[in-house]
Amino acid sequence: MSTTATPRAGRRPQDGAPAHAAPAGGLLVLLVGIFITTLDFFIVNVAIPDIQGDLHAGAAATQWVVAGFGLALGGGLITGGRLGDLVGRRRMYAAGLAAFTAASLACGLAPTAGTLIAARVAQGVAAALLMPQVLGIINGAFEGAARVRAFTAYGLTMGFGGVFGQLIGGALIQADVLGSGWRSIFLINVPIGAGTLALVRRTVPATPAARGTRLDLAGTALVTLGLVALVLPLIEGRRLGWPAWTWFSFAGSAVLLAAFALWQRRGTAPLIAPALFRQRAFTVGIGIAFAYQLAMASFFLYLALYLQQGRGLSALQSGLLFTALGAGYFAASTRAAAAAARIGRQVLALGAAVQAAGCLLLIDGVAQDGGVAWLIPGLALAGAGMGLVLAPMSALVLAGVGERHAASAAGVLSTFQQVGGAVGVAVVGIAFYTVLGGRPVPADVADAFQVALVPIIAFCAATAALAQLLPRPARS
Repeated sequence: MSTTATPRAGRRPQDGAPAHAAPAGGLLVLLVGIFITTLDFFIVNVAIPDIQGDLHAGAAATQWVVAGFGLALGGGLITGGRLGDLVGRRRMYAAGLAAFTAASLACGLAPTAGTLIAARVAQGVAAALLMPQVLGIINGAFEGAARVRAFTAYGLTMGFGGVFGQLIGGALIQADVLGSGWRSIFLINVPIGAGTLALVRRTVPATPAARGTRLDLAGTALVTLGLVALVLPLIEGRRLGWPAWTWFSFAGSAVLLAAFALWQRRGTAPLIAPALFRQRAFTVGIGIAFAYQLAMASFFLYLALYLQQGRGLSALQSGLLFTALGAGYFAASTRAAAAAARIGRQVLALGAAVQAAGCLLLIDGVAQDGGVAWLIPGLALAGAGMGLVLAPMSALVLAGVGERHAASAAGVLSTFQQVGGAVGVAVVGIAFYTVLGGRPVPADVADAFQVALVPIIAFCAATAALAQLLPRPARS
């Protein structure tokens, strides 16, 4: 079996058991936190029309309802991972989950658009505290085949949050429980988060805080400002016509991130251990994660726009069509660990190629004059490709990362994914909106979506190419 698929991390006791064994149910508790935070990244898109009408929100305000979460999340993940290393991952996971639950309540009760935006930013900060801890805990609490299954479950959970976000959101809004309308997509997190929080101490293994170290405040400021300076113009630039400040922001981001890299090499308590980047699997792996998210995030966004604006489907109807994507994802992800054990790094190349083939089928399906049934084969194939990439990716990227740096390594991985998603949306958006024009009709949206799939296919090809740079797996 490939050791790439079953990474070992840190020192183990002599009997071979994990350093911090996970009680039964601990993995489920961790995955609930990942599911609701991933879901909230996608689910809000279907509620935007209702939010606009209810809160009298303008275009800029509704953009920030979406962007505020992503900006706070992308800017805080590395710091969140480092905090988990310093104060204990279970403690930081519980703190992040509690903050996310409270922020979700604030979103659901928001009386104005400004209040909702602030609460969404708070959700993003809380998610940045929570998400890196999950991979860090898995890396230390599971071993061998159990760790492979745990990483597969992690990838499956993230995929379900993204794939079924539109369906769940559309169903909640359609149900209109107690007249809550769009607010239900946030309020549903409150009982789930509170119930899960009550189980954390009993089910999630405690991890000791790193002694003799402190949080690198200068490094935190540099990386946070650098990432914000990069992501902010990507979110706002296209809508505003790429004014001069966006280009100054990009330049400032490069300076800040370069300064961060120098500081990490010279600092006494670096936010990111430089030793991580001496591990080929990790360095190449975060590049793969970035390249793949260029395709992943943009695919979901522009597919949703095509289904609703190009095909005239409601949020619930388009969500139901996403079940074809979900079926392919589920079928492939349940076999991804076995495939990784057989072919190692090539499972990522295979998944990217399958998703590219699905996009080619979608281009053909969009061109047909028939109904949406023509889209189902392409959606199912694209979903299968996503399952083959996302399920084993974390195990492959974190192979060899020691337990001491597990949460900060997970924070770096998640940051590259979030930034990759923002860059992908911006780059693919240039192609999409150039074709769409100022006064689009459904046929224009269809043409724009077909053109948008071309760079998405290119990003899949880049993912497959980068997978060849991963170290070859040893055989046991």
